[in-house]
Amino acid sequence: MELQPKRHGKNVGFISTRLAGMDGVSLESAKWAQVLWRHHRASFWFAGKLDRDPDVSMFVPEAHFEHEEIRWIASQSFGRKYRTRETTSRVHAMREILKSKLYEFIDRFSIDVLVPQNALSLPMNIPLGLAISEVIAETGIPTIAHHHDFHWERDRFTVNAVTDYLDTAFPPSLPGIQHVVINSAARAELAYRKGITSMIVPNVIDFDQPPPEPDSYTATFRQDIGLDPEDILILQPTRVVSRKGIEHAIELVRRLGSPRYKLAVTHEAGDEGYEYQQALQEYAASVGVDLRIVSRHLAGRRTEDCAQGPCYALADVYVHADLVTYPSLYEGFGNAFLEAIYFRKPVLVNRYSIYVRDIEPKGFRVLSMNGFLSSKVVEAVRRVLEDADYRQEMVNHNFEIARRYYSYNVLEGRLGHLLSNIYGVQ
Repeated sequence: MELQPKRHGKNVGFISTRLAGMDGVSLESAKWAQVLWRHHRASFWFAGKLDRDPDVSMFVPEAHFEHEEIRWIASQSFGRKYRTRETTSRVHAMREILKSKLYEFIDRFSIDVLVPQNALSLPMNIPLGLAISEVIAETGIPTIAHHHDFHWERDRFTVNAVTDYLDTAFPPSLPGIQHVVINSAARAELAYRKGITSMIVPNVIDFDQPPPEPDSYTATFRQDIGLDPEDILILQPTRVVSRKGIEHAIELVRRLGSPRYKLAVTHEAGDEGYEYQQALQEYAASVGVDLRIVSRHLAGRRTEDCAQGPCYALADVYVHADLVTYPSLYEGFGNAFLEAIYFRKPVLVNRYSIYVRDIEPKGFRVLSMNGFLSSKVVEAVRRVLEDADYRQEMVNHNFEIARRYYSYNVLEGRLGHLLSNIYGVQ
């Protein structure tokens, strides 16, 4: 099938391995769709795992990184320097399947602009990246490639047998693609490694909409996760992966020195394995810290369908938190940081490089550490938790700073510029 891109279309096609749940790619994609609607652009969805409306989405199991064949390809591609002929054959067989599905998606929903979401950044699904690249090369369809993180930022992709595929499609350098990154370091690295220019579009939150207040649905949240009314909830709103530095949050709770302090982590390890999670649980138990992973109580939205009772949205957890910890060693941006600011919660941040380079200069007032937890930091945390007036002044200041730099209005301006490059000023 030969497709010619339309000059004045309004349908945007989001493509990713997964567009479901509470991961950063899925959440930011939904925000983009909301803002694109302001530009009269309808959004459609293509992924291997979806929680979008079936009427505007196309579910393709082979697009998911957990698909059996994709997992086999990954196992033969990384951690080794050479691949077999069988691996190459199976990559291209899957590429053809996915390419056919992409053409079907474009045709079914009359897609005018593609927005690959990290599918051309991390090689979680090599055939999908190759298929997207070929469709773009064959049709010239306008594309905004949104890159959240790149393969050169992850150690597990360093040794590989697919350098040719990475050079071709992660990301591709093709006419008609506008590249978007989420921080200044990624922009510099993309230019250095691939000679590709890009625009920074930071992650955002709708700061013009006030955060939700506690309501009757969440009245039993603390009880449901096993907390007593007098407990103080320290929230780690991330997956359990080593770069999140969760051992620092455990150490903070230990040094605060009261059994009232409870540490809750919102997400399990996911695709990066459970060894770190087990080590954290053993460490917390050995130092007497009450650590609980509450992912089984959470869903992408509120629902009564969870086996253990109601499932809560991530927003419900923030509402009940007393302090947010974000001691990451590395982040592409910092969604959880922005969320803590939005919900007017004090936040402890490890000064990871992107925070220092892009976020800190904006003037936020946070509890910060430099790779280790000093006594000064612990006492600063204690003051914030015990001094309500000081805490309120801090969180109100941070909210206003974030509204200025990380609101939907900022995203609308950047997306408007990207669209004007395709359609002209309208």
